[in-house]
Amino acid sequence: MPPAPPLSSAFKALTDEAIEHRAADDPDAGAIPAEFWDTATPVEAETKEQITLRLDPDVLRHFRSTGKGYQSRINAVLKSYVRAKEKAG
Repeated sequence: MPPAPPLSSAFKALTDEAIEHRAADDPDAGAIPAEFWDTATPVEAETKEQITLRLDPDVLRHFRSTGKGYQSRINAVLKSYVRAKEKAG
């Protein structure tokens, strides 16, 4: 993963109040309860295995058209299928 670009001067100039306001408006940012870290357990990420996979051209074209990360999206679709099959028994 490439390093993140440096912060802009406009971003660096934000006040603490402005930062708090922006964070409060972020729909993806939720408050983490203080006690969360008391019981949190680190989990190691599962490593992926590199394989060769043959896909229909239209399927590959569709996922590639979604941009960077298309292989991860293919993996997510397959994982969703596996989870559904496991639930169905």
